[in-house]
Amino acid sequence: MKFVTTLQQDEDGFWVAECPAIPGCVSQGATREEASKNLKDAMKACLEVRKEMGMPLTVETREIELSVA
Repeated sequence: MKFVTTLQQDEDGFWVAECPAIPGCVSQGATREEASKNLKDAMKACLEVRKEMGMPLTVETREIELSVA
C-alpha cells in the first residue's frame, strides 16, 4: 500500500511525520530520515490495531486546489 505523508520541522528542530489517511498516526525524529523510518513503524502498528479493533484501516483523503490571493 502507498500512503501520502507529511513532514515538517517543529519549533525544537525535530522532524514530525504524519500519515493523514491513518487517524492519529504521527511520529518524529531528529532527522527527516529518522522521522520517516519511525513513521513507517508507527503506520504498521496503527494499521494492526485498527484491524484488531474492527475499525476501517484508513480514512479518505483528497487533494483540492485552492487559490490564495
